[in-house]
Amino acid sequence: MEQIKKITTKNAPAAIGPYSQAVVIGDLLFTSGQIPLDPDSGKLVGTTIIQQTAQIMKNLGAVLDAAGTSFEKVIKTTCFLADMNDFAKFNTVYSQYFTGKPARSCVAVKELPKGALAEVELIAKL
Repeated sequence: MEQIKKITTKNAPAAIGPYSQAVVIGDLLFTSGQIPLDPDSGKLVGTTIIQQTAQIMKNLGAVLDAAGTSFEKVIKTTCFLADMNDFAKFNTVYSQYFTGKPARSCVAVKELPKGALAEVELIAKL
């Protein structure tokens, strides 16, 4: 049976609950959802969907790097938006990072932790 390895980096926000930033099993990385928190202060970054999405991507990039992979190897993302009216603006930032166009789900939710406007989780190949 394969071991599950936990991925942790100080360059992304620490988990704010009973979960890991990410886990690896086999050659796959599964991240927990990232919201736009500053890794040092734990405070929300930005007030617009553009600013918050940029911080989310920075956080995801740090987790990918800690696991030894990259945005280019992302297989699937799941995106949560507090307001579907932010969809187009969210995509302008998202598309700069996910140039390989992985599979994706994007849904609107009632609310997100700490009042964030977006949250993104992903699966990547190592």
